[in-house]
Amino acid sequence: MPLQQPSARVMSQPADHNQDYPVETIRRILLGTKSIALVGASNNPARPSFIVIKYLKERGYTIYPVNPGLAGQTIVDLPVYASLADLPGPVDMVEIFRNSQAAGPLTDEALAMPVLPKVIWMQLSVRNDEAALRAEARGVEVIMNRCPKIEYGRISGEIGWQGINSRILSSKKPVLSSKGFQKLTIAPRGPVRHD
Repeated sequence: MPLQQPSARVMSQPADHNQDYPVETIRRILLGTKSIALVGASNNPARPSFIVIKYLKERGYTIYPVNPGLAGQTIVDLPVYASLADLPGPVDMVEIFRNSQAAGPLTDEALAMPVLPKVIWMQLSVRNDEAALRAEARGVEVIMNRCPKIEYGRISGEIGWQGINSRILSSKKPVLSSKGFQKLTIAPRGPVRHD
């Protein structure tokens, strides 16, 4: 059997997950992501996963809720899938909304997808260093113990509307989203490109 060429996405070394992720890294990931499989989705409007699904959908992301107990139902008018293997196509990001122990097998499930996601994102308080190493060895970027909704709000400046310090100083006027009411975006100024 011939040797396979290494993937162009293989990273030179694993990320240091003990440090804060640079704003530029989070912004690049959020701007480069179009589709997200959210594992651990809930249909309860009071649950954080429901709020994240709704928020990211309103920001233009294509969301695929994943929960075997809710498969065949809908969350925010989106069909729920039983597993990552049941998704209708590839996704850019797999967001894990389960505990740290479950993140290991879920990462392996994501790595078994026919087309690897670009990013595996583990929600707040979810951290699995062994799973992160396995993903990074396959060229998949990993973010742990962060929430994409919070990061989007922090980078766009929306989080400041609630009086929360975003730790980002800028003299630039925030960019309003082209759709919706009082939504900021992380997109650059000027016409939006859909490459």
